[in-house]
Amino acid sequence: MDARHGSLTSLPQRLGLAARELVAIVGAGGKSTLLFDLGRDLAAAGTRVILTTTTRVGANQPAEPICWSADPAAVEAALDRGNPVFVAGGRVPGKIVGPSAAEVDLLFERTRADHVVVEADGAAGRAIKAPADHEPVIPCASTTVVVVASIAAAGQAISAVAHRPERVAALIGSRPDDRLSLEAMAAVLLHPSGGLKGIPEGARVVMMLTGVTPATEEPAISLTAILLAHPRVERAITRTLHRG
Repeated sequence: MDARHGSLTSLPQRLGLAARELVAIVGAGGKSTLLFDLGRDLAAAGTRVILTTTTRVGANQPAEPICWSADPAAVEAALDRGNPVFVAGGRVPGKIVGPSAAEVDLLFERTRADHVVVEADGAAGRAIKAPADHEPVIPCASTTVVVVASIAAAGQAISAVAHRPERVAALIGSRPDDRLSLEAMAAVLLHPSGGLKGIPEGARVVMMLTGVTPATEEPAISLTAILLAHPRVERAITRTLHRG
Protein backbone atom coordinates (compact mmCIF):
# COMPACT_ATOMS: atom_id res chain seq x y z
CA MET A 1 0.00 0.00 0.00
CA ASP A 2 1.29 3.46 -0.90
CA ALA A 3 2.11 5.15 2.40
CA ARG A 4 1.11 8.52 1.04
CA HIS A 5 -1.84 7.50 -1.18
CA GLY A 6 -0.55 10.19 -3.51
CA SER A 7 -3.05 9.40 -6.29
CA LEU A 8 -5.96 10.42 -4.06
CA THR A 9 -6.40 14.14 -3.67
CA SER A 10 -9.29 14.71 -1.28
CA LEU A 11 -8.74 14.43 2.44
CA PRO A 12 -11.67 12.01 3.00
CA GLN A 13 -10.30 9.79 0.22
CA ARG A 14 -6.80 9.84 1.63
CA LEU A 15 -8.19 8.79 5.00
CA GLY A 16 -10.19 6.04 3.31
CA LEU A 17 -13.50 7.15 4.81
CA ALA A 18 -16.71 5.30 4.04
CA ALA A 19 -20.13 6.84 3.45
CA ARG A 20 -20.91 6.94 7.19
CA GLU A 21 -18.25 7.19 9.89
CA LEU A 22 -17.48 8.41 13.39
CA VAL A 23 -13.93 9.73 13.11
CA ALA A 24 -11.88 10.42 16.26
CA ILE A 25 -8.69 12.48 16.00
CA VAL A 26 -5.98 11.97 18.63
CA GLY A 27 -2.32 12.78 19.15
CA ALA A 28 -0.56 16.10 18.52
CA GLY A 29 0.61 18.39 15.78
CA GLY A 30 -2.49 19.51 13.90
CA LYS A 31 -5.65 17.92 15.28
CA SER A 32 -7.82 21.04 15.35
CA THR A 33 -6.86 22.06 11.84
CA LEU A 34 -7.59 18.54 10.62
CA LEU A 35 -10.95 18.54 12.42
CA PHE A 36 -12.19 21.63 10.63
CA ASP A 37 -10.57 20.93 7.26
CA LEU A 38 -12.00 17.42 7.16
CA GLY A 39 -15.44 18.61 8.23
CA ARG A 40 -15.54 21.24 5.51
CA ASP A 41 -14.33 18.80 2.85
CA LEU A 42 -16.99 16.27 3.83
CA ALA A 43 -19.73 18.90 3.88
CA ALA A 44 -18.63 20.26 0.49
CA ALA A 45 -19.30 16.78 -0.90
CA GLY A 46 -22.92 17.14 0.19
CA THR A 47 -22.95 15.10 3.38
CA ARG A 48 -24.39 15.96 6.79
CA VAL A 49 -21.48 16.59 9.17
CA ILE A 50 -21.21 17.02 12.92
CA LEU A 51 -17.96 18.44 14.31
CA THR A 52 -17.21 18.36 18.02
CA THR A 53 -14.62 17.66 20.69
CA THR A 54 -14.58 15.52 23.81
CA THR A 55 -11.99 17.91 25.25
CA ARG A 56 -11.80 21.65 24.48
CA VAL A 57 -11.14 23.91 21.52
CA GLY A 58 -10.38 27.62 21.36
CA ALA A 59 -13.50 29.75 21.57
CA ASN A 60 -12.63 31.41 18.28
CA GLN A 61 -11.83 28.23 16.34
CA PRO A 62 -15.23 27.07 15.04
CA ALA A 63 -16.40 29.14 12.07
CA GLU A 64 -19.39 26.82 11.67
CA PRO A 65 -22.80 27.30 13.26
CA ILE A 66 -22.66 26.08 16.87
CA CYS A 67 -25.35 23.95 18.49
CA TRP A 68 -25.09 24.50 22.25
CA SER A 69 -26.75 21.20 23.07
CA ALA A 70 -25.72 17.58 22.60
CA ASP A 71 -29.34 16.45 22.62
CA PRO A 72 -29.75 14.41 19.42
CA ALA A 73 -33.05 16.09 18.57
CA ALA A 74 -31.52 19.57 18.81
CA VAL A 75 -28.51 18.55 16.73
CA GLU A 76 -30.72 16.82 14.18
CA ALA A 77 -32.66 20.04 13.71
CA ALA A 78 -29.39 21.91 13.08
CA LEU A 79 -28.02 19.47 10.50
CA ASP A 80 -27.71 20.79 6.97
CA ARG A 81 -26.20 19.28 3.83
CA GLY A 82 -23.19 21.28 2.76
CA ASN A 83 -22.61 23.00 6.11
CA PRO A 84 -21.05 21.35 9.16
CA VAL A 85 -22.53 22.04 12.58
CA PHE A 86 -20.27 22.23 15.64
CA VAL A 87 -21.74 20.66 18.78
CA ALA A 88 -20.66 22.26 22.05
CA GLY A 89 -21.34 21.35 25.65
CA GLY A 90 -20.44 24.60 27.38
CA ARG A 91 -17.86 27.33 27.85
CA VAL A 92 -14.92 28.14 30.08
CA PRO A 93 -12.76 31.25 29.69
CA GLY A 94 -11.33 31.23 26.19
CA LYS A 95 -12.48 27.70 25.42
CA ILE A 96 -15.47 25.72 24.18
CA VAL A 97 -16.04 22.49 26.10
CA GLY A 98 -17.37 19.55 24.16
CA PRO A 99 -19.87 16.83 25.06
CA SER A 100 -18.87 13.54 26.65
CA ALA A 101 -17.75 10.56 24.60
CA ALA A 102 -21.02 8.80 25.41
CA GLU A 103 -23.00 11.78 24.11
CA VAL A 104 -21.00 11.71 20.88
CA ASP A 105 -21.84 8.02 20.50
CA LEU A 106 -25.53 8.92 20.81
CA LEU A 107 -25.21 11.64 18.16
CA PHE A 108 -23.80 9.06 15.76
CA GLU A 109 -26.54 6.59 16.64
CA ARG A 110 -29.56 8.88 16.77
CA THR A 111 -29.04 11.54 14.12
CA ARG A 112 -28.92 11.44 10.33
CA ALA A 113 -25.34 12.72 10.29
CA ASP A 114 -23.27 10.96 7.65
CA HIS A 115 -20.06 11.84 9.45
CA VAL A 116 -19.30 12.77 13.03
CA VAL A 117 -15.74 14.07 13.44
CA VAL A 118 -14.44 14.57 16.97
CA GLU A 119 -11.18 15.91 18.36
CA ALA A 120 -10.64 13.44 21.18
CA ASP A 121 -7.33 14.54 22.68
CA GLY A 122 -5.36 17.60 23.73
CA ALA A 123 -1.70 18.42 23.20
CA ALA A 124 -1.15 22.10 24.07
CA GLY A 125 0.12 22.83 20.56
CA ARG A 126 3.04 20.37 20.77
CA ALA A 127 4.27 18.09 17.98
CA ILE A 128 3.97 14.67 19.66
CA LYS A 129 2.50 13.37 22.90
CA ALA A 130 1.91 10.45 25.23
CA PRO A 131 -1.52 10.38 26.86
CA ALA A 132 -2.19 10.90 30.54
CA ASP A 133 -4.24 8.33 32.44
CA HIS A 134 -7.51 10.06 31.51
CA GLU A 135 -6.61 10.49 27.83
CA PRO A 136 -7.58 10.16 25.04
CA VAL A 137 -11.38 10.51 25.24
CA ILE A 138 -12.39 8.39 22.24
CA PRO A 139 -16.08 7.59 21.66
CA CYS A 140 -16.70 3.83 21.80
CA ALA A 141 -18.56 3.87 18.46
CA SER A 142 -15.61 5.37 16.57
CA THR A 143 -15.11 3.67 13.20
CA THR A 144 -11.83 5.40 12.28
CA VAL A 145 -9.20 6.86 14.60
CA VAL A 146 -6.62 9.22 13.12
CA VAL A 147 -3.39 9.39 15.14
CA VAL A 148 -1.60 12.67 14.41
CA ALA A 149 2.02 13.74 14.97
CA SER A 150 4.21 16.39 13.37
CA ILE A 151 7.36 15.37 11.53
CA ALA A 152 8.85 18.53 13.06
CA ALA A 153 9.47 16.46 16.21
CA ALA A 154 12.05 14.31 14.42
CA GLY A 155 15.58 14.99 15.59
CA GLN A 156 14.47 17.32 18.37
CA ALA A 157 14.82 16.96 22.13
CA ILE A 158 11.75 15.32 23.60
CA SER A 159 11.35 18.12 26.14
CA ALA A 160 11.25 20.73 23.35
CA VAL A 161 8.52 19.15 21.20
CA ALA A 162 6.44 16.78 23.32
CA HIS A 163 3.32 17.22 25.39
CA ARG A 164 3.91 15.26 28.62
CA PRO A 165 7.62 14.75 27.74
CA GLU A 166 8.29 12.59 30.79
CA ARG A 167 5.64 10.14 29.62
CA VAL A 168 6.96 10.17 26.06
CA ALA A 169 10.47 9.44 27.32
CA ALA A 170 9.27 6.68 29.65
CA LEU A 171 7.46 4.86 26.83
CA ILE A 172 10.68 4.42 24.88
CA GLY A 173 13.22 4.14 27.70
CA SER A 174 14.71 7.57 27.05
CA ARG A 175 15.26 10.80 28.96
CA PRO A 176 13.39 14.06 28.27
CA ASP A 177 16.55 15.70 26.93
CA ASP A 178 17.19 12.88 24.42
CA ARG A 179 16.48 13.54 20.75
CA LEU A 180 13.70 11.74 18.90
CA SER A 181 14.84 9.55 16.04
CA LEU A 182 12.33 8.35 13.45
CA GLU A 183 12.38 4.95 15.14
CA ALA A 184 11.67 6.56 18.51
CA MET A 185 8.77 8.54 17.06
CA ALA A 186 7.35 5.34 15.60
CA ALA A 187 7.73 3.61 18.96
CA VAL A 188 5.71 6.35 20.66
CA LEU A 189 2.98 6.36 18.02
CA LEU A 190 2.67 2.56 18.00
CA HIS A 191 2.87 2.05 21.76
CA PRO A 192 -0.32 0.69 23.39
CA SER A 193 0.06 3.42 26.02
CA GLY A 194 1.04 5.98 23.38
CA GLY A 195 -0.57 6.65 20.03
CA LEU A 196 -2.63 3.45 20.06
CA LYS A 197 -4.02 3.97 23.55
CA GLY A 198 -7.77 3.62 23.97
CA ILE A 199 -8.63 2.88 20.36
CA PRO A 200 -11.77 0.73 20.05
CA GLU A 201 -11.00 -2.76 18.82
CA GLY A 202 -13.11 -2.48 15.69
CA ALA A 203 -11.89 0.94 14.59
CA ARG A 204 -9.60 1.49 11.64
CA VAL A 205 -6.30 3.21 12.49
CA VAL A 206 -4.82 5.88 10.23
CA MET A 207 -1.50 7.54 11.10
CA MET A 208 -1.04 11.10 9.83
CA LEU A 209 2.29 12.94 9.82
CA THR A 210 1.80 16.69 9.54
CA GLY A 211 4.08 19.67 9.02
CA VAL A 212 5.78 18.03 6.03
CA THR A 213 7.97 20.31 3.89
CA PRO A 214 10.27 19.55 0.96
CA ALA A 215 13.11 19.30 3.48
CA THR A 216 11.27 16.76 5.65
CA GLU A 217 9.49 14.77 2.95
CA GLU A 218 12.09 12.01 2.84
CA PRO A 219 12.15 11.30 6.60
CA ALA A 220 8.34 11.54 6.67
CA ILE A 221 8.07 8.87 3.98
CA SER A 222 10.54 6.69 5.89
CA LEU A 223 8.48 7.07 9.06
CA THR A 224 5.20 6.21 7.32
CA ALA A 225 6.83 3.01 6.06
CA ILE A 226 7.73 2.03 9.64
CA LEU A 227 4.21 2.81 10.82
CA LEU A 228 2.57 0.84 8.01
CA ALA A 229 4.49 -2.29 8.98
CA HIS A 230 2.46 -2.47 12.21
CA PRO A 231 -0.56 -4.81 11.88
CA ARG A 232 -2.90 -2.34 13.61
CA VAL A 233 -2.23 0.47 11.13
CA GLU A 234 -4.29 0.47 7.94
CA ARG A 235 -2.94 3.68 6.42
CA ALA A 236 -0.13 6.15 7.03
CA ILE A 237 -0.27 9.46 5.21
CA THR A 238 1.54 12.78 5.20
CA ARG A 239 0.20 16.31 5.15
CA THR A 240 1.56 19.83 5.13
CA LEU A 241 -0.17 21.28 8.17
CA HIS A 242 0.51 23.85 10.85
CA ARG A 243 0.53 22.53 14.39
CA GLY A 244 -2.62 23.08 16.41
